[in-house]
Amino acid sequence: MPSDPVLITTSELAELIDSGRSPVLLDVRWALGDEQGRDRFHEGHIPGAVFVDLDAELADPPTPKEGRHPLPAIVRLQDCARRWGISGAETVVAYDATGGLAAARAWWLLRWAGLTTVRLLDGGLPAWIAGGHPVAAGPGGQRHPGTVTLQPGHMKTVDIDTVAGLPSHGTLLDARAAERYRGEEEPVDRRAGHIPGAVSAPTTDNLREDGSFRPADQLAARFAALGVTGDVAVYCGSGVTAAHEIAALAIAGIDAALFPGSWSQWSADPTREAATGG
Repeated sequence: MPSDPVLITTSELAELIDSGRSPVLLDVRWALGDEQGRDRFHEGHIPGAVFVDLDAELADPPTPKEGRHPLPAIVRLQDCARRWGISGAETVVAYDATGGLAAARAWWLLRWAGLTTVRLLDGGLPAWIAGGHPVAAGPGGQRHPGTVTLQPGHMKTVDIDTVAGLPSHGTLLDARAAERYRGEEEPVDRRAGHIPGAVSAPTTDNLREDGSFRPADQLAARFAALGVTGDVAVYCGSGVTAAHEIAALAIAGIDAALFPGSWSQWSADPTREAATGG
């Protein structure tokens, strides 16, 4: 197993595969407004990987009350995990082609559901290809159905009422692009702006240019400069990329909670104030 509790490198993954200890590989190709993830998977993926549909498998259907990507019912998530071939004792590695921005949702959810040996592939598919490792095309690996039993609650969450008061005694990070935080644009949700008291901390700043995570000391310095202190919670548009920020915080040694409904839930409630500006 890799020593890092969050990440696995491409060389570590290749070593596991070559030694006959291949992990369950989850390909989570997804981006806001892009519905071609499965097609991209068919064009090329890490051999043995299975495609994970973020909208259909890593979230319940959207509602104004719960947001665009509510946490999936644990029974649904367990059924999916078994279909992916997870039995519970093996390593699970999630990856995408966008620096882990989508794959982190699978990492967080499976950790939340009680699995401990879940890793993000640092740098994702581009790093795998750059390292000279093989890529397969077609429908992907066929694993025997798994037997895993999942239980929720192993990662921290906060609800909409808790998050409203959190800036008074802790740190609330907004992981969206700075333009959305400032309210200059809002491509999908009902109102522009941010939760009052939140600090802008775009998820993409967790990454180096090659799509790999910044080292732990750089991430720690980043969050210190943002004034992270006390209880920490993170939100984004709908609770997807916020999981990436939680992974980065974990690498830096900081424990953080997820606000699952995120801005999509907050902005749909007309009684909740929307702040704008920097």
